[in-house]
Amino acid sequence: MKGFVRAALAAVRPADVVPSPNIWHWPEVYELENRAQDTGGAIWRAVREQADWAGKDVVDVGCGDGFHLPVFAGTARSVVGVEPHPPLVRRAEQRVAGVENVRVLAGPAQWLPLPDESADLVHARTAYFFGPGCEPGLREADRVLRPGGTLAVIDLDLTRPPYGPWLRADIPDYEPIEVERFFEVKGFDLTRVDTVWRFDSRADLEAVLRIEFSVRVAERAIAETPGLTIPVGYRLHVRRKPAGLLVP
Repeated sequence: MKGFVRAALAAVRPADVVPSPNIWHWPEVYELENRAQDTGGAIWRAVREQADWAGKDVVDVGCGDGFHLPVFAGTARSVVGVEPHPPLVRRAEQRVAGVENVRVLAGPAQWLPLPDESADLVHARTAYFFGPGCEPGLREADRVLRPGGTLAVIDLDLTRPPYGPWLRADIPDYEPIEVERFFEVKGFDLTRVDTVWRFDSRADLEAVLRIEFSVRVAERAIAETPGLTIPVGYRLHVRRKPAGLLVP
């Protein structure tokens, strides 16, 4: 398996990948962010309600350093994490070492190193599927999904304060309603999920905000957050692959 991973890493072309502005550069700080996110489990409940993965085959696209893989592995038949950035692939492998039903493979979302119709759930959380331009990844997810399988895309809801306005201050050209319309046209259902990020210390909170925003916006966000929690909204977009031809 390690030989296959090395070969796959060599095959990943930089042109296939849009670098992540946070976890690629500060994986240790992003670990703090992952631990703080969704402390009440609202996102996991929403995904499970729409596409319970118990006993099924799961693909986590853009899995980063594998933070979410053990959660899926707890009940899934098999889990494959796919990640384009070699250092994160290696970190993910270390995280799931010894977990028999998990593999980590190198590859971008638009080239998943997996057979046709090999997954029941393709999951992507704040990775690649950000709206117009992600069509190649949508096609690739459909390729690897079995009939009746589910693509679940989770991203930040920029219509929800305070996090949404902070992020829009850094990316003023981003139009969240247009992005939502994109997924609607592509056949996705939308569920809004309210969560709370909860940090152990102010130092952790401030470090995370500083990798997520420009200096100016990070200082604004820090000033507007008096404690150790931040309410953050998410969008869950779900599309199911047709199970077969409709017969009139």
